[in-house]
Amino acid sequence: MTHSAAMAAEILPGKTILEALNTDLVCDAINTAMRELFLQIVYGRSQSAFSEGGLVIGAGLEDLGKGARSMVGTMYGTKEKGVRYLEMTEGYCTRMALDENNEVIGYEFVSLGKMTDFIKKGMEPNEAYKKATGHYGRFNPEDGAVKYIDPRKE
Repeated sequence: MTHSAAMAAEILPGKTILEALNTDLVCDAINTAMRELFLQIVYGRSQSAFSEGGLVIGAGLEDLGKGARSMVGTMYGTKEKGVRYLEMTEGYCTRMALDENNEVIGYEFVSLGKMTDFIKKGMEPNEAYKKATGHYGRFNPEDGAVKYIDPRKE
């Protein structure tokens, strides 16, 4: 996938939308992503549409200034252990919340972009870590979480 994305970055600049859509990039995921980009362009929904004043050419998620990074999520799944979220767009996953059926219902993360910004502004690393920690989904006991696991150890 990474190699296909690198290839796309080299092959697609300068092509028309139709030429880009008809370029075989080896990886089905990249071809699907191209289709979705086409739909965003056609319907006027692009990354620039969600930012004040738009973004310059070549801008990434980081340029929205919200401490988020452009990245690919890293997750694994096996029959024996189930799914394990390691890193998502929100950040580095530290814990996963499971329900009474051992099904994932949420996760805790540290936003590395926000944490780095806090540290650059002079905040102590431990305080920055705590301030950049958040959760997604039904993470708390009152939301149904009965067990928490470290996705890298359990």
